[in-house]
Amino acid sequence: MPPAAPDADAETIDADEALIDDRRRPGLEKKLPDRVTQDNPGAVRAPAPEAFPTDEFPVPDRWRIVTSLCPTKGGDQSIYGLYPNLSNVCRSKLDPYHQNVLKGDRPLPEGKRPSFLKEDDWFFIANVVSDTVIEPRSFPTPVGVQTTARPDSLDVFGRADSLVVAQTVIAGFSLLKGETAYKPPAIEYRLVLAAQVNHVDVNERRILFVEPSRPTHRTDHFVGVQEAFIDYHLGQYDSSRYDFISLRAGVQPMQADFRGFLFQDNQLGIRLFGNRDNNRFQFNLGAFWRLEKDTNSGLNSVVDTPRDDWVFFANVYRQDFPVVGLTSQVSVTYNMNREGGRELKIDDNGFPVRPALLGDLRSREYDVVYLGYAIDGRIGRINITGQAYGAFGEDRNSFFTSREAKIRSYFGAAELSYDNDWARFRLQGLFASGDGDPYNDTEAGFDAIFENPIFAGADTSYWIRQVIPFAGGGRAVGVNTRNGILNNLRSSKEQGQSNFNNPGTVLLGAGADFDLSTTTRLSANVNHLWFHKTDTIEALRQEGTVPSSIGWDVSAAAIWRPNANQNLVFRLSGAIFDPSRGFRDLFTQSGKSDLFYSVLFNAILAY
Repeated sequence: MPPAAPDADAETIDADEALIDDRRRPGLEKKLPDRVTQDNPGAVRAPAPEAFPTDEFPVPDRWRIVTSLCPTKGGDQSIYGLYPNLSNVCRSKLDPYHQNVLKGDRPLPEGKRPSFLKEDDWFFIANVVSDTVIEPRSFPTPVGVQTTARPDSLDVFGRADSLVVAQTVIAGFSLLKGETAYKPPAIEYRLVLAAQVNHVDVNERRILFVEPSRPTHRTDHFVGVQEAFIDYHLGQYDSSRYDFISLRAGVQPMQADFRGFLFQDNQLGIRLFGNRDNNRFQFNLGAFWRLEKDTNSGLNSVVDTPRDDWVFFANVYRQDFPVVGLTSQVSVTYNMNREGGRELKIDDNGFPVRPALLGDLRSREYDVVYLGYAIDGRIGRINITGQAYGAFGEDRNSFFTSREAKIRSYFGAAELSYDNDWARFRLQGLFASGDGDPYNDTEAGFDAIFENPIFAGADTSYWIRQVIPFAGGGRAVGVNTRNGILNNLRSSKEQGQSNFNNPGTVLLGAGADFDLSTTTRLSANVNHLWFHKTDTIEALRQEGTVPSSIGWDVSAAAIWRPNANQNLVFRLSGAIFDPSRGFRDLFTQSGKSDLFYSVLFNAILAY
């Protein structure tokens, strides 16, 4: 249909009168108002235009523009009626969920920062973490040769139950320069102190102290320096992408691989690190001088002389290689131990830890190079994590032969998982080679430097969390180490030396994680463990044969984060270990239950 004709009586609108302000029709000159003249005798002349080279005016502190409107505490609050959303930024400095100076959201104000901090982009960050552990458990508890807590029940093994309670408070402080939203800081100073009080109660003597007269319980405390470093930003490769290179020196955290199989610790060292190609390429190059650890807390002791034990490493990460979605890592790690000439090292409880009291009981030193390849990421719907290591080197004094021996051992671990909505299903496997002939000149058992694996249930797993004493084969020696998965026959992970004369470890298992809500997760794991080679155990225990099967490890955990963040985290886990023939052959307990348990309650409160 043709458009309707306009109403003849409609008022005609002049196009010039309908012009919008600041807009005009081409060719039309709008009449300007008369010039305003001002005559103010004695007034200061206005600055010349050159005094304002741009149309931008500097603001001394742009971080506090809005908060400058906040009313004083207890003062007039009427401004909230005019600006209701202002209350979102007018918060206490102790509020961890909104911007404040203590979190590094705003720089230190000029009047409150030290005089040597000359510029305006210095930030201060403080954090405090409370870590509470309550851990009832059971493990084969050997009865002391000299005495027992129950004279009427003499046996090779006593009552297995024990209790550990530990309270740790970690306080961290950082002072850094530069805005870090898109790039690392220009320089950072960081200090982290950890204080722990722990209590242990067992049922047999000579478990906690070497002296038989000491009680079966112990309360101890210690303060350690976990971080104390300077991080200096050397420069950028590409200013548009903020690819950088930095140097960090001091006590600092270091993780050699994705899951902590080889070396995950806070140690004294120097590290050069950075990235390229829009962060698709990353590298680390460094050296660490291992600090002595406190025996009962595992914290760094800076008052003791560092060990004659050094770790040198270099690794390279490449994202989306070999396929999109996977990150590959190639690493070379060299552990140089020179503790062979030192005297016997005794821990705080009176037990010898270096050298481990195995074989000829002589001190030793070694050089070992770990060549590693790792992948982490996903291919389609399948999540993949894998790690392979080869350990090659020389032990100056094999404790079986008192001769030099070559180190040739291998390690591999993999985890595959599949996500289906709120559930993740996992398959996991691990192989660490064992020594099949302890009396030759080759040590084939794989051992790490300082392991802390996030694998197969981690510390909710019975075998990873608990230490099994190697009773009858060595003194103050464990089959495994606390928070370690390898069967390495060493005195301790914190103070002992690596041992490549060991039976090795084989693990196969499955697990699942269920996110019931944004605040609650349930996890479960079932693993079976074996010794790879039992020749080392048979030689130390002077037994003809020892079966390789260790047993079943079944664990479950519940994690609750009431605020759906990491400020409050509560975890309750339980594990049952059902021994197989190999374990029973080593730790037979007549008239006692074969099952062992581990319960772990952990509460983390972070500010």
